[in-house]
Amino acid sequence: MPSASTEAAAVTASAETRPAPADTRLAPGTPAFRRTSLALFAAGLATFALLYSTQALLPAISAEFGATASAASWTVSAATGALALCVLPLSALSERHGRRAMMTASLTVAVALALLVPLAPNLESLIALRALQGAALAGLPASAMAFLAEEVRPRALIAAIGLFVAGNSIGGMSGRLVTGWVAQMWGWRAGLAAVGLTSLLCAVAFRALLPKARHFTPGTLSPKALARTVRTHLADPLLMRLYVIGALFMTVFGAVYTVIGYRLVEAPFSLPQGVIGSIFLVYLVGTVSSAASGRLVGRLGRRGALYLAVSTTAAGLLLSLADSLPAVLAGLVLITAGFFAGHAVASSSVSRTAKTGRAQASALYQSAYYLGSSAGGTLGAVAFHSGGWAGTVVIGLVAVLGVVTVTLYGSLSARTEARRIQLAASC
Repeated sequence: MPSASTEAAAVTASAETRPAPADTRLAPGTPAFRRTSLALFAAGLATFALLYSTQALLPAISAEFGATASAASWTVSAATGALALCVLPLSALSERHGRRAMMTASLTVAVALALLVPLAPNLESLIALRALQGAALAGLPASAMAFLAEEVRPRALIAAIGLFVAGNSIGGMSGRLVTGWVAQMWGWRAGLAAVGLTSLLCAVAFRALLPKARHFTPGTLSPKALARTVRTHLADPLLMRLYVIGALFMTVFGAVYTVIGYRLVEAPFSLPQGVIGSIFLVYLVGTVSSAASGRLVGRLGRRGALYLAVSTTAAGLLLSLADSLPAVLAGLVLITAGFFAGHAVASSSVSRTAKTGRAQASALYQSAYYLGSSAGGTLGAVAFHSGGWAGTVVIGLVAVLGVVTVTLYGSLSARTEARRIQLAASC
């Protein structure tokens, strides 16, 4: 009769020789991965097109309602601010009801509101509708990041999120491009209606393409559990640094793109609305830089990629000070490339760092990110009103300096911790 030790050894040997379970998450090159990528690309496109639909139209909105740049900028800041406030509670709902259901509901409500926005009779009602639209969109970004983190294999995660962010850049570009030219021909209300119809098509494509989740496990809606998860994420130094970096990058971006239309409509440029809308074609650079973020991280590491992104952004800000249209365009190209690369690196790092409560971790990043957008739009407009484009650039450079400081602090902290561990091991 075999002894207990012999039986235990046999069980151990059997466990060691048993093949590891196959990873059933989505892998690059498979039809399901391509469908997921295209679906979230469409969702990202609609999100940015809707969220920033009034940005290229701010001079026209100011003219119709007799509003200052800072007052009209609230049509953008109200949407991004409402999104920032609502993203956390809606991400909690996605933990209970599923990422796919939350993204579908958010996009549906946002598109419905987009068809009402062009009918706003005054600036106050326009701002209110835009705030509701931002709140509706809040269920999409964090749920999308969590969906990818759960359904895609880790080695393909940065590339998948990069494509989602690339959809953001295409949406931001196409929304401004469409509104600019349509507004020049038929007015800003028609421009907003065109974005609403385009986003409706994106929503239909998203729902048709996105496969059902296979690795989602429903959670609870306990406020205590949610608060505990949030406290855990906020106590993580790396996550906190990533949240601050996302907010600061978006402060630059929000300030620049909220104000650039006002600068280009004035002397010495004096560009028409359609041409100003076409300026946003530089978003294509963001599409490339965000999609390439995975390769950047592979070559330079996360911090190296962030240093490159922030250096590119700062160079663009300085170049844009010139009273030359080619120089301004070149500056926007660099700002856009640096921003989207930095955002893709930071957002994907959040998804990889959080081991539990990924939706909440992504939601906190999105809250910080869009609060940065709201603050950047408002501060950039106020700075432009008081100091011209140079004032807006100063706001951007201060935010860039903040990114460098936070990233450098992370590098120093990592080195100090490595030395501490090495010293402890040698004792």
